[in-house]
Amino acid sequence: MSATGPQLAPQAAKEWARKQRSPLAQLLHALNQPLTGLECSLELAVASPRSPEHYLRTLRESLALTVRMRILVEAIRELTDVQEADPEANGLEKSEIFPLDALLRETADDLRPVAEARKVHLRIAVEVPLPVRASRRHLAEAMFRSLESALSMTREGGDFEVQTEREQGQAVIRLAWSGASPPEHSPFSRPELGLLIARVGWERAGATWLLTQTGDRHTCVVRMPLAAQLAGSKYSGGES
Repeated sequence: MSATGPQLAPQAAKEWARKQRSPLAQLLHALNQPLTGLECSLELAVASPRSPEHYLRTLRESLALTVRMRILVEAIRELTDVQEADPEANGLEKSEIFPLDALLRETADDLRPVAEARKVHLRIAVEVPLPVRASRRHLAEAMFRSLESALSMTREGGDFEVQTEREQGQAVIRLAWSGASPPEHSPFSRPELGLLIARVGWERAGATWLLTQTGDRHTCVVRMPLAAQLAGSKYSGGES
């Protein structure tokens, strides 16, 4: 390993460098690619007279690039909203202690029809109480984006598992799914952008986020401190 970082193959080095950027920096970098493509396409179109077929092809390509930019700009806006949100601003939405396990079950149940429509085998193992202190609305949004995005990345007929446990004073949520083929524009497809935004939402609430892949198996682990105020109460449920 050199002083400048690990020695990796070019593709692996590129992926490593991408992950070192902040989520916002990643999206801004991704936005530059279709923006540059659109500029080049339009410059070539006006450089000299072209056939009608060429102009039509240019318009189609430009439209595709514009749609891509719109998706990225929407993600940037959502990400900025999450990062700048102050749930306790003006006392309108203070943190509260609530059962994260119940929120997880509700969210998973809401998405059950989506799983059934895609013939995905949804398995939910949420059995231990997980009291946490946070803005329930903000965590509900992060929870929904996490499950919805991961579910949309699950291959048809595959498995999607939701598990929880308590570990060293933390609530642990594990999502695991059988991945489909890499979506178009990966790693900045709509579902992958959804996971990125969800990650920021969890981290803003004090949780940690780890996404790994082994073959076609994807695993996301979220860890969040349990509400210490409830330790030993009827909600504690014991430690694993």
